[in-house]
Amino acid sequence: MNEPFDLAVVGAGIVGLAHALAAARLGKKVIVIDREARANGASIRNFGFITVTGQERGDCWRRARRSRDVWAQVAGEADIAIEHTGLVVLLRYPQSLSVAEAFLETEMGVGCALWTPGELARHAPALSGGGALGALWSPHDLRVESRLALPRLAAWLEARWGVTFLSRTAVLSVQPPRIETSRGPVAATAAVVCPGDDLATLFPERIDAQAVSRCSLSMLRLADPGIRLGHAVMSDLSLGRYLGYAALPQARPLCEALAARQPNHLAHGVHLIVTQSADGSLVVGDSHHYGDTADPFMRGDIEALILEEFRAATGLAPPPVVERWTGVYASAAGKTMFVDAPGPDVRLVMVTSGTGASTAFAIGEDVIGELYGENG
Repeated sequence: MNEPFDLAVVGAGIVGLAHALAAARLGKKVIVIDREARANGASIRNFGFITVTGQERGDCWRRARRSRDVWAQVAGEADIAIEHTGLVVLLRYPQSLSVAEAFLETEMGVGCALWTPGELARHAPALSGGGALGALWSPHDLRVESRLALPRLAAWLEARWGVTFLSRTAVLSVQPPRIETSRGPVAATAAVVCPGDDLATLFPERIDAQAVSRCSLSMLRLADPGIRLGHAVMSDLSLGRYLGYAALPQARPLCEALAARQPNHLAHGVHLIVTQSADGSLVVGDSHHYGDTADPFMRGDIEALILEEFRAATGLAPPPVVERWTGVYASAAGKTMFVDAPGPDVRLVMVTSGTGASTAFAIGEDVIGELYGENG
């Protein structure tokens, strides 16, 4: 392509699209280049759950709040349905109640509430059969259907903001103003590389310096159980995993109790998230296994652990499994994301914590603002 662009975005997942939107809103001429014909990585293999509540305190939580607001705005314009809002965390351990109470005392708990069993039965009767001692309620989160939302977001960026998309094209090198691709050079004065879990193609030495590996997840879709949730669902295991809860001092006794009572779940990184699609089916997961190469094979015993937690937390018999898949995302211990600058007009952006859908829009605004001197 000989037509010059202000910005080339490498990668058409949610992180890449978020940067394209932020740049387009500044009036920049943007091209998005991706090796696939359509998004098929972590951006569509997730719950579609835009998680605010429980994200790590500080920047990650701030980004999640901002990204949730952008999702809510963009959804209406891009014909993306908000499938449901809010979160219920079902609490079966006495120690979980202490974590929830401590969470409500922080700035992250504003607007949230701790329901008694009676309030849970009144507000979410379908979930009252699991014997929960209470539930943490948050109104802040929302859910989209990722496999529909990503193509609609891309189409809206093209139609509304004039973003150009070049698909089925591998980017071979990034040296603005010249981007070398498998279909010839692209001219762009700046570039943002959003490689997802591709650790080898572009700037591998800089990715290695961040100690990035991969995390693979077991995901399930269950048949419509005949109930409508109206919100996402989590359980005690999430309180030990999500740093917005787990970093609180009150979480230590809970983590000890989980290690004693559910060691197999912890060994496989299992915690419970349940979201509901428009057709009533449930997306349920997940597990977490780490390594340089993601294992494509789903183990039956790990699936059984996920369904066991579903039954124990909700009190519902798991409906039949109608779909199974493996999710994969980039992972790095001790960091939720990073931004690197391989050159003055190049930024390498990776979300390394599975929070891409929840934080990407804010990351895009931050990175593009810094790149073009619009921050502060």
